[in-house]
Amino acid sequence: MASGDIVDFLRVLEILVKVCLFVVGLIALPFAIAAHRERCKKQTAAMSAKARELGFEFSASANSRLAGMVRHLDSLDVDNGRDRYAWNVVEGSFDGHPVAVFDYHYATRGDWWWPPKWTTHNYVSIVLVDLEREFPELIIGPEGGGLFKMIAEIFGGGDIDFESHEFSEQFDVRSKNKKFAYDFCNARMIEYLLKYRGISLEVDKSSLAMGYKDMHDVSRIKSRLASLVEIRSRMPNYLFEGANA
Repeated sequence: MASGDIVDFLRVLEILVKVCLFVVGLIALPFAIAAHRERCKKQTAAMSAKARELGFEFSASANSRLAGMVRHLDSLDVDNGRDRYAWNVVEGSFDGHPVAVFDYHYATRGDWWWPPKWTTHNYVSIVLVDLEREFPELIIGPEGGGLFKMIAEIFGGGDIDFESHEFSEQFDVRSKNKKFAYDFCNARMIEYLLKYRGISLEVDKSSLAMGYKDMHDVSRIKSRLASLVEIRSRMPNYLFEGANA
């Protein structure tokens, strides 16, 4: 067989393989959709049950207001993300603080024809506490990783260093207001964050939020809220002076 014939044969073989994969994908698609819907249905039921357990309000409906309170969510897969919304929203008071817990969805889709890239449903989960006043944006995440790390370059500004060498090595801290970053990351805050090194959090305007990959593990919601409120309690009181004036 001539070299040209071999090349033509390999090209035809490649096309046949791709067509076969495409057909298999089409056959599997209904099953994947059904599995995804069932997973979402179970998650909604679990979040509703957790809301009743905590004595909180619950709504399964899409909520754009809450999603807008966590600015970093707009940066998740900024080029391809679509169909964005908060859902499975649980709201109430935890240790005297107004809080919200919700799952967040955004979809990405590749080329429809070739190679076949179907819509991918992406999920993150958020716990959020309302602050008494507005603050500059601040992002803290594990150095080299974490949910909020992906937006560090989009956010701008370099990683802020602290006197605690251990803290600076473990966490990436970004804010355009360095004074607020130093006020927030005081000695008590640093002590706490070093105990829970996987924490990713954001302060933006009047909300403090912590983020996690995938939908909420409902068994961990109460402990996540406790951690969030503990972080709030370690913010210096002077930051809130005049908040209700």
